[in-house]
Amino acid sequence: MKRLSIRSLSLLLAALAFAIAFTSGFASGSAHAEKLTVFAAASTTDALKRIAALYEARTGDEIVPVFASSSTLAKQIAAAAPVDLFISANPQWMDYLEKQGRLVAGSRHDLLRNGLVLVVPKDSPITGRGNDPVAVLKGLPADARIALGDPSHVPAGIYAKQALSNLGLWDAFRSRIAPGSDVRAALALVAQGETPAGIVYSTDAAIAPGVRAVASFPLDSHEPIVYPAALIDGGKLEAGRHFLDFLGGPEARKVFDELGFGLAEAPRPAS
Repeated sequence: MKRLSIRSLSLLLAALAFAIAFTSGFASGSAHAEKLTVFAAASTTDALKRIAALYEARTGDEIVPVFASSSTLAKQIAAAAPVDLFISANPQWMDYLEKQGRLVAGSRHDLLRNGLVLVVPKDSPITGRGNDPVAVLKGLPADARIALGDPSHVPAGIYAKQALSNLGLWDAFRSRIAPGSDVRAALALVAQGETPAGIVYSTDAAIAPGVRAVASFPLDSHEPIVYPAALIDGGKLEAGRHFLDFLGGPEARKVFDELGFGLAEAPRPAS
């Protein structure tokens, strides 16, 4: 009986030692959870918030997204803002950072595609006239303004200017632009009835309850709308690469697809 008690005590102590070791190991792993700062184009707001929640639930890492115009974010990165990953709404601002040596070599790739649409306030009587943005814009009052991202630096505005120029409308509207600091700001101008129409990404129009899309711009009226993503030099390389891989995986791609983004590359296998 005495021997049994000693044996039981030994087993209990062994089990306790294992539990302590296991708990310590788990705590040690948790201590290595990373906080990643992701600068992303304003048009990715809804998608990236959902994807970040999925990733955080799976890994324990924390994703801190910062949304604004790609130009604003790129300039902050160039000024050494602490960032791990950048998603731009056009290649131009990613090129800008690449020339400055701010990207991790080999990490850049095209992630998403998008389109341009003409939107009006939800209760507007304006129709699409057979999905013809030219006819709709020509039918606006002579003093009507249209909202778009500031074409001097906001990607959505740059694409909108290209479309208007190629469709022969830029000269008629250049003095009637209501510029937004990013595409969401332009969208808000239309939703609030500040302007009778605006040009935004198709994905933004799809999720905004206060507007409706009345016409799509031809794909050949502007440069392809491509969203490149890349790791930033000096950031958390390993953790950033894991999240970048996740953005290309099936779970993230499903979210992007549900919100109307086109896929720039084939989905990556689940890791």
